[in-house]
Amino acid sequence: MRPNPARTVFLLAHTGRPAAVRSAELVVKGLLLAGLGVRVLEAEARDLPLPEEVELVREATPQCLDGCELLIVLGGDGTLLRGAEFARASGVPMLGVNLGRVGFLAEAERDDLDKVVDRVVKRAYDVEERMTVDVVVHRNGDIVHTDWALNEAAVQKVSAERMLEVVLEIDGRPVTGFGCDGIVLSTPTGSTAYAFSAGGPVVWPEVEALLMVPISAHALFAKPLVTSPDSVLAVEVLPHVPPGVLWCDGRRTVELPPGARVEVRRGAVPVRLARLHHASFTDRLVAKFALPVSGWRGAPQ
Repeated sequence: MRPNPARTVFLLAHTGRPAAVRSAELVVKGLLLAGLGVRVLEAEARDLPLPEEVELVREATPQCLDGCELLIVLGGDGTLLRGAEFARASGVPMLGVNLGRVGFLAEAERDDLDKVVDRVVKRAYDVEERMTVDVVVHRNGDIVHTDWALNEAAVQKVSAERMLEVVLEIDGRPVTGFGCDGIVLSTPTGSTAYAFSAGGPVVWPEVEALLMVPISAHALFAKPLVTSPDSVLAVEVLPHVPPGVLWCDGRRTVELPPGARVEVRRGAVPVRLARLHHASFTDRLVAKFALPVSGWRGAPQ
């Protein structure tokens, strides 16, 4: 069956993993047999044994997804966040298949590949929007850097032997200041990522909120804070201390000189995720962290 150009799926994979290579082969084969077109980055295609029918694109830009119905991402958390960059910039929904460890952004596991292909072919999936954050770095009143994140923007110290000295602000008002290893400014989606490791709360993805989570703060009041989604969170690096560094989703980084100010607000552009399952986030949380629920009887009938 010839691929139908009206239905094209973009495939992004962590080709450094043998599991991703095998998974990519299975997905591509299934989609082509069903008559869908498949598009892959040329740089990744060198590591994948792909049929000639697969369309190759040279440059990794948002435009390479033009005309695509879906972005399928095969890999761990890092690959899924890389896919989220494409998804946000292009507006194409991302369907993640977890080949790593936890993979909260993924909708399926490697054992579900046949089901994934079948659902894509039948268009049996829903699309939901996940909140992002827009990040602005100021220095001496000037904007010196802009960025975004799906999970979190993290302000961190650079040197192991010196703490980062910061003042926290919410909605234009100071909250507190202290020395710390860093501050995580997170979305609900990111509450199960770096913010969780730093001791922050787990927030259900449908809750609209922003999180501010200190990392190893030297202070009596250094609790995680949950604010309105319309709040503006700010972290000011004090001028007399060593520089810090800003990480967005653990992928993009910029140095924060003394006196820098990082502002985080609700992102103007969400990331669209394709969903195959209607299971509750509670069930996903239990499964991902293998939480003990034996003995549960449920509510009385």
